[in-house]
Amino acid sequence: MGAGPREPAAGDAKPLGLPRPVASVFSRIIAGELPGRFVHEDAHTVAFLSIEPLQPGHTLVVPRIEIDHWLDLSPDLLDALIRSSQHVGHGIQRAFRPAKVGMMLAGLEVPHVHVHLVPIATVRDMDFANADRAPDPAALDEAAARIRAAIDGKAAPG
Repeated sequence: MGAGPREPAAGDAKPLGLPRPVASVFSRIIAGELPGRFVHEDAHTVAFLSIEPLQPGHTLVVPRIEIDHWLDLSPDLLDALIRSSQHVGHGIQRAFRPAKVGMMLAGLEVPHVHVHLVPIATVRDMDFANADRAPDPAALDEAAARIRAAIDGKAAPG
């Protein structure tokens, strides 16, 4: 049928799954090179607050391995990402008591798969045009503490 794989030519896109020449901002947060307000960590994923939250408590769940597109995740890693998202989502629900915890996997802002978990009352609460571009650091710290406490079952929501 075909002649087999060809050698990549100059200008070809890099094959999926190969390391990027520069780590994503999320990889740098995971590695501790940049600060992050972590609320959950396990062997495969981490969760930390968004620095431009759509709502207080907006959390990102990110696989530790840097992969750009969610379709390229292995089934096991996708399962781990969704399970962690559900675990953190329960914490957000307990901490903030929203009507729902919205979940979005868009992937356009940072080339590293991530799930947005947002406490919402309406679908408009998921609109990125409404992101807080300069949130109060103390409010972010307080939101992270509330989510961690709710995940750990140590405190009732505030």
